[in-house]
Amino acid sequence: MSTQLAWYKQFWPWFLILLPATVVVASLITMKIAIDNSDSLVAEDYYKAGKAINMDLGKIQQAKQLGMQFNLKVVNEQLIITQHGGPEYRAALNVRFYHPTIAERDLQLMATSDASGAYRVTMDDMVNGAWEVRLESYDAKWRIQQRLQLANNGEYWLN
Repeated sequence: MSTQLAWYKQFWPWFLILLPATVVVASLITMKIAIDNSDSLVAEDYYKAGKAINMDLGKIQQAKQLGMQFNLKVVNEQLIITQHGGPEYRAALNVRFYHPTIAERDLQLMATSDASGAYRVTMDDMVNGAWEVRLESYDAKWRIQQRLQLANNGEYWLN
């Protein structure tokens, strides 16, 4: 009579069961992460967004024709925007910052000029990094946009 151990008391069957079980658990964890962190880069109404982009290109072209040019300085979490080209513009300025991957970090604000003609915007610890910066006239007739790698105490030209 041979003394064989039952299958569930041996090492190899459990080892072979553990390998696919580990893959299943890892797949479920990956699926949970993917569902919780959905991609915000794809617009649901991409056709409308595409048409809006074509309309926006006209605003960018208008800014180029006018010769609009702005200087953006980052000084101690404060942005100082000054105009250096085109017809003098003193009305309110729509300032938008779009983060390339995290939509929650996007920022939109209205800036007004001070007596010297500079627009000052106070930022709360979000200046550093890659941003799509858009400056648009209050009446939305022209727009300047540029992708910048912002850093504290930096100076940038938008044209």
